[in-house]
Amino acid sequence: MTAANDRVGAVVTGLGTCLPETVITNDEVSRHLDTDHAWIHSRTGIERRHRVSAGTSTGDLAATAGAAALKSAGRDDCDLVLLATTTPDRRCPATAPRVASRLGLRAAAFDLSAVCSGFVYGLSVADAMITAGTCERALVIGADVYSSIVDPGDRGTAVIFGDGAGAVLLERGRTGEPGAVLHTELGSDGTGDDLITIPPQGEYLTMRGSDVYTRAVTTMTESARSVAAHAGWDLADVDAFVGHQANLRILTSVAKRLGLPRERVVSNIADVANTAAASIPLALADAAAEGRIGSGDRLLLTAFGGGLTWGSAAVVWSGAEPVQDQRS
Repeated sequence: MTAANDRVGAVVTGLGTCLPETVITNDEVSRHLDTDHAWIHSRTGIERRHRVSAGTSTGDLAATAGAAALKSAGRDDCDLVLLATTTPDRRCPATAPRVASRLGLRAAAFDLSAVCSGFVYGLSVADAMITAGTCERALVIGADVYSSIVDPGDRGTAVIFGDGAGAVLLERGRTGEPGAVLHTELGSDGTGDDLITIPPQGEYLTMRGSDVYTRAVTTMTESARSVAAHAGWDLADVDAFVGHQANLRILTSVAKRLGLPRERVVSNIADVANTAAASIPLALADAAAEGRIGSGDRLLLTAFGGGLTWGSAAVVWSGAEPVQDQRS
């Protein structure tokens, strides 16, 4: 990277996750549905998902993942906590201030709602705030308990979602160093707000799967290609493609359109299913723990979610060692 491109920016220094201990296999989730393991796996790539126990909330998962990210970075404080979630503990107030308090922080704290794009949105907002000098250190957490909003009798959603949380710590640094967030890009199209939604007066999430699939593949491809170009990358030079873990077929289709070989596609959907805002940091943590990504690697992140929303980011990986915790 040339000196001309070396500027003040956000750098990833810590990575933490939290997954509930309870694991639900496809066979278990199929007992109350007209489906089986083979059907679920062939259409989604999912084999199992994690589910919270009674009394465990989004805030519980978020606080554990946030503490893990701080530990990973060797820090005990920050001045911003940003929680991306669709399942806050309460409608009011936001969950983030309570998460910050549990971490011993009196930092600025707020929730962000962009459904499955939430983590990338949070990464972009925190990067901008750090670059502008609004804060020096930001904890970006993606956490969701979709088991609280999914109808267990709806085959279209019950087999897809899992619970979990993932977090990164961003610190003020320079774009020429490992861990740098080089460029982010966000977008939305509110005309598609009925594709993934909890209807007015409704209790459960509904999703028009085939329409979402088509829009997701096209939009994620365009967004990822654009953000790579703005970062000055040739797609052939991308070391790892980390997409939102919604569906393995979506990930494979997007990577193929980008011309990226299968071995560069990071996926843990088989083990955790679709964890919404937690999806990308959970995938990053598994890839880092397995040695699939290392310091200096060029990572292309992209996500698509309800709203409709989408976002992508070009990140040079820092080599941060993930801290992965569990809750009952």
